[in-house]
Amino acid sequence: MKTSSTPLGLPIARARASLAFGAASVALGLALGATAVAARELKPVAVVKGLVNPWGLAFLPDGRMLVTEKPGRIRIADAQGRVSPPLAGTPTVPAVANVGQCGMLDIAVDPKFADNRLVYWTFAEPGAGGNGTAVARARLEGTVGQERLADVRVIFSQQPKMESRLHCGSRIAFDRQGHLWVGLGDRFGGKDSAQTTDNHIGKVVRIASDGSVPADNPFVGRSGARPELWSYGHRNIQGLAAHPVTGDLWASEHGPQGGDEVNVVDGGRNYGWPVVTYGRNYGTGTAIGEEGPKPGIEMPLKHWVPVSVAPSGLAFVTSDRYPGWKGSLVLGTLRAQALIRLSLDGRRVVGEQRLLAELGHRIRDVREGPDGWLYIVTDGSEGQVIRLER
Repeated sequence: MKTSSTPLGLPIARARASLAFGAASVALGLALGATAVAARELKPVAVVKGLVNPWGLAFLPDGRMLVTEKPGRIRIADAQGRVSPPLAGTPTVPAVANVGQCGMLDIAVDPKFADNRLVYWTFAEPGAGGNGTAVARARLEGTVGQERLADVRVIFSQQPKMESRLHCGSRIAFDRQGHLWVGLGDRFGGKDSAQTTDNHIGKVVRIASDGSVPADNPFVGRSGARPELWSYGHRNIQGLAAHPVTGDLWASEHGPQGGDEVNVVDGGRNYGWPVVTYGRNYGTGTAIGEEGPKPGIEMPLKHWVPVSVAPSGLAFVTSDRYPGWKGSLVLGTLRAQALIRLSLDGRRVVGEQRLLAELGHRIRDVREGPDGWLYIVTDGSEGQVIRLER
């Protein structure tokens, strides 16, 4: 959540870059003719079919895709729709707690993949106390069609583990130093722990590529605080993306009954859950906390009430494939079953457009491919990867 619509505290050059990028977004995004044409001409093309509850998508430099399936598999798919068998690992790919909303989750390719071949994924890790979201890392080895995961190891484990089938999060994004931001859920029953910094429940953490703690993390040296923490007061983040110009971390997270949010997630800040939220208790519609604003709490840039859209993966549009869209933020939704495009002016959301509702698919993830097209991942036992052409 954010209390201010301006990039306070940013270096001047960074703030100017953000405003310039936002101004371009507004100028293009509010050009109604161009926007209408792009929406009308969208042509969804199913590239990959027959996936079982696909969750995360990441592109390799050669254009092929790494795709996770919630039951516990990682596959490689190509533009012709060919899908590999599940990737094997050495040591074995860690066991996944495939329960409820949890299982094999996001996947990401290291920014220096061409040199180090590293990939990362998040998953529900079983263990003493229940399960918790973890991050694993491996090196992708082998020739095309014969790849496997080498040097597999878990580099981060959410603490404490809990007996829960809900709110595992999660997404991965990279900062400009190559560190990983990881969004972690409140596990539903642990919402009060989202407001304390002695745990990983309802948090964003920031770790180095080997799982160590960067020395400039905002909670390093704070008594009783977990040093991995970047921010706190989150409910269930399922979308993360770094702004292509400023490098700021943007996130989407689920509210309960209403109260879904889009935030810029600054280090050391409290994003409110559950003491400040627009969301309501399921069924009764009674208040959970205050609606704010409240001192010390960051308010969302965008929220949805009274009905949730259930936001999932998100990405920035940086290509020229879609007239009027460059600089926009796009996010998939599960309940709304639409792709939502948000027009931005710096850190302000100035427009919303809903797309692809006619497909009737829960959209789990969205990524911009190296070819400049947007790719969406649909949820379900017959999940697909769909390229949005025009």
